[in-house]
Amino acid sequence: MPTKLKVLQVIPKLGYGGAETGCYDIAHYLNENDCKSYIIASGGELTKFINKKKVKLIRLPVQSKNPIIMLFNAIVISLIIIFCNINIVHARSRAPAWSCFLATKITGRKFVTTFHGTYNFNSKIKKLYNSVMVRSDLIIAGSNFIFSHINENYSEYLNTNKKFLVIFRGINTDYFDPSTTSEKDEDSLFKSWELKVGKKIILFPGRLTSWKGQEMFLDSINKVNIQLGHDAFIAVILGSDQGRELYKKKLIRLVEQYRLTNQVKFIEHCKNMPVAYKISNFVVSASIEPESFGRISVEAQSMQKPILASNIGGSKETIIDNKTGILFEPGNSEEMSKKIIELLNLDESTLNQMGIEGRKNVINKFNVEKMCFSTYSEYKKLIN
Repeated sequence: MPTKLKVLQVIPKLGYGGAETGCYDIAHYLNENDCKSYIIASGGELTKFINKKKVKLIRLPVQSKNPIIMLFNAIVISLIIIFCNINIVHARSRAPAWSCFLATKITGRKFVTTFHGTYNFNSKIKKLYNSVMVRSDLIIAGSNFIFSHINENYSEYLNTNKKFLVIFRGINTDYFDPSTTSEKDEDSLFKSWELKVGKKIILFPGRLTSWKGQEMFLDSINKVNIQLGHDAFIAVILGSDQGRELYKKKLIRLVEQYRLTNQVKFIEHCKNMPVAYKISNFVVSASIEPESFGRISVEAQSMQKPILASNIGGSKETIIDNKTGILFEPGNSEEMSKKIIELLNLDESTLNQMGIEGRKNVINKFNVEKMCFSTYSEYKKLIN
């Protein structure tokens, strides 16, 4: 094995998603363990936080699905591999993975992929395009759910001689720590969101898109109001529509239709998510399609907040039902409303105990240190 491991991670864009933050965390972890660390990305907000002394950032249009640009990227990545003497290339998305696949074939270097989601495929061509994520020397699934998904849908592309395993995604439990938020920041956010003292706060984070279940959530809290009246809580739907203006207008119309205008607040962005979790009483994740991991559920637990989530996908693995949160049948607004009422009626000590168990769960299984160590260990095994 070379004296210094050199790893190149390639990702379309460094934003704030799970794949992106995982890439960022591992890049800095490698440097701390005496490895050379490189990232190729087209840009993104997270790039400004990269420590340039620890991680070399190279900008390429790797977000493009244009075959000509993908081929151009493959040539450039091959040159970077040779010039920097890279040992391992780790791709985290399909378009750049094809460029990396070609580059590692040309240079004879090890190729790693992380399968981050259930990529849609409605044709053989699309499935072939997706299959690059299982053509590597080491295939990492971010959850048991994703592991099963790959086995069920891509078995014809899997090579039994290649390593295929689960490494759970992790979050920074030092950042998502309830003891680190200040009262000043909490009060400031409470006022800026125009929340009311004495009302319970239900937080629903996540981008505004139909499969995240915002419509069902509004239907559920309308049912809650029929049972409890309109003074029991305020719901904060936190997330950007990312250009889905029609969908947001639909949600606003539902709010008006259900007469929830004084109870539901739409907040587009929050720079300090730990504080957002801290001022809430509990958190909701109502996805009607499987989450590959479910970062919201893990962040909420780390902040000692009970999480109400769909019993589907990654949430089934990250939440201990009735101990760190509550699971409900996906797409069932009737059951969801009953679970919301159940959480609203829980006494403070029970909610606190659920929060304590949630943080223990995340520290034991889903912290970023564990994810980075496991990935680094697999890199070393691959080179050996």
